[in-house]
Amino acid sequence: MSKFMSSENDPWLRQRQSMVEVQIRDRGIQDERVLDAMTRIPRHPFVPKNLQERAYDDGPLPIGYGQTISQPYIVGLMTELVRPESGDRALDVGTGCGYQAAILSELVQEVYSLEIVEALADQARSRLQKLGFNNIEVRLGDGYQGWEEHAPFQVIIVAAAPDHIPPPLLDQLAPGGRMVIPVGRFSQELLLIEKSLDGNLTRTKIAPVAFVPMTGTAENP
Repeated sequence: MSKFMSSENDPWLRQRQSMVEVQIRDRGIQDERVLDAMTRIPRHPFVPKNLQERAYDDGPLPIGYGQTISQPYIVGLMTELVRPESGDRALDVGTGCGYQAAILSELVQEVYSLEIVEALADQARSRLQKLGFNNIEVRLGDGYQGWEEHAPFQVIIVAAAPDHIPPPLLDQLAPGGRMVIPVGRFSQELLLIEKSLDGNLTRTKIAPVAFVPMTGTAENP
């Protein structure tokens, strides 16, 4: 977990505060822990330098290799939906630049993050280490398959859209756990998957979304 503290001397603080209040809180995100983490953790180090002035804009941004950093509101929404708790182990599928993993790391005990693009995995790992996030492990891997050796996970956040819910991720979701995932090849829906203590699954449709497609082997045999 990093120890980012908001400082009046931080030139980006006002932009972060505005982002959280206008783009996130005013749209209905109420979890104060999520709002606090997104206020404290800078977003601009996670985007390319030529786009840093737009880091707190209300929208996704390209990060290279056909991938994006999600819109701030979507990060806040997905994080709130999984109801992270301090003792949880979380799986982050689709590391990208590492921003979602960074937010999660402030709210749970451990984050295991998978990225299928080697260059992005290497960049995110280095970036997160330099920023002081010491409870995140990034691995190059196929997010469709999850990370079985560290399962079960109380929290799973998926930032790429398969055309169906990957069975390995359902298997790796802990009883009582929650997963949020965009599903659909052409028209995508954000789903909240909740596993009861006896293993039953509940699916709730949240909102239409637009994510990059999942490119794991099971998606493209």
